[in-house]
Amino acid sequence: MLHIYNSLTRNKDPFTPITPGKIRLYVCGMTVYDFCHLGHARVMVVFDMVARYLRARGFDVTYIRNITDIDDKIINRARENGEDIGALTARFIQAMNEDAAALGVLPPDAEPRATVHMPQILNMIGKLVESGFAYQARNDDVYYHVRKFPLYGALSGKTLDELKIGARVEVGEEKDDPLDFVLWKAAKPGEPQWDSPWGAGRPGWHIECSAMSTACLGNHFDIHGGGMDLKFPHHENEIAQSEAATGTKFVNTWMHVGFVRLNEEKMSKSLGNFFTVREVLKKYDPEVVRYFILGSHYRSPLDYSDENLQGAKAALTRLYLALKDLPAMHRHLQVSREAGSRERPAEAIVAHDERFHAAMDDDFNTPGALAVLFELARDINKLREEGKLAAAAPLGAALRRLGGILGLLQCEAQAFLRGGAVNGLTDEQIEALIALRTAARQNRNWAESDRIRDELKAQGIILEDTAGRTTWRR
Repeated sequence: MLHIYNSLTRNKDPFTPITPGKIRLYVCGMTVYDFCHLGHARVMVVFDMVARYLRARGFDVTYIRNITDIDDKIINRARENGEDIGALTARFIQAMNEDAAALGVLPPDAEPRATVHMPQILNMIGKLVESGFAYQARNDDVYYHVRKFPLYGALSGKTLDELKIGARVEVGEEKDDPLDFVLWKAAKPGEPQWDSPWGAGRPGWHIECSAMSTACLGNHFDIHGGGMDLKFPHHENEIAQSEAATGTKFVNTWMHVGFVRLNEEKMSKSLGNFFTVREVLKKYDPEVVRYFILGSHYRSPLDYSDENLQGAKAALTRLYLALKDLPAMHRHLQVSREAGSRERPAEAIVAHDERFHAAMDDDFNTPGALAVLFELARDINKLREEGKLAAAAPLGAALRRLGGILGLLQCEAQAFLRGGAVNGLTDEQIEALIALRTAARQNRNWAESDRIRDELKAQGIILEDTAGRTTWRR
């Protein structure tokens, strides 16, 4: 049975969907004022993996990932750039989608935008004001009255008194209590604004996600996810305002993705110690970056370094080498006869499948699932060494199928192994050098042959001489 670590219960709980066979999943997406960094990429890749796996298990998944397109950061960046807010957000939405596609992230079923859901936002704020959970202050902002919600702090695991110690009142705020948070901000000169019963203004960040998620998935849904940094205050506030407005439980399971770290410090734009996805993809194949992200459990910290990315590249290369030159899969009977072992390939594949799903059912344990892929690769390589490539074909098909559930092994093996120019050396230049080496070998000029091999090796090109021909990979 599938178990998921629930941040609300702090336990790895058995997962049962609200509606049998159907799962409704909401993930906090990007605030679109800049390019995605690797922390954003991790959230997108992780929940893409989650959605892929749940669908592979036969669930009907509705996956929603929102876009925050009105926010203080967006307004400030547009002002700094002298750029229209709509043009700014459109530009970075396009960039976000390009980055996600490069990393093999499938589009969610819907990407609601805050500016399009203003009626739902106003309706939810109205319910909170009417029921006494919100109030309009002297500065005309509308605030949520935290102390009126008895379960506040359940997600973060802190009491109201503990939370109050770190609470701050910003300049211009007129809260009744430092813990209260803004639902509606009164209009300021030069800022976007919408009409409301409390005067012109714009929504606070927290209310946007409550309105969008319930509009798309209903008042009570299965899974809500996001980065670890959103647990408090954003997700804590979502629970408070949503449950107060609807009178029902908001979300059953809360999932939070660990930080990406650089030099053991959280990678973030506010600290200025981040790499954008685009910067990383200039150095590494997108599937290598995806493997790097999935190579650690989603709740654990992920340490960014060239050494760790190179390790991911080497690991993924091993899997593709196992797939290289495998023939099309033969009929099972023929494969079983050629395998020459007591355990038929079909039985071995079932065993690998079971171990893969056991790992993934254990809170999406991708390192454990990847270990199963390497077991398959090992079995393929053993058959290859015995000259039984046809027997290895169904194992190769299983390796691709299970890898595909993780969004990996999506390329042709040879294309991946040759992909990505190194030091400007093109495929044509490599082939030309190999032709010169072949001619040297035919003329028994071993010194020239070795010199060319060493030259290619120095530029990251590995040659393999098999069956009278030379193949290469990067």
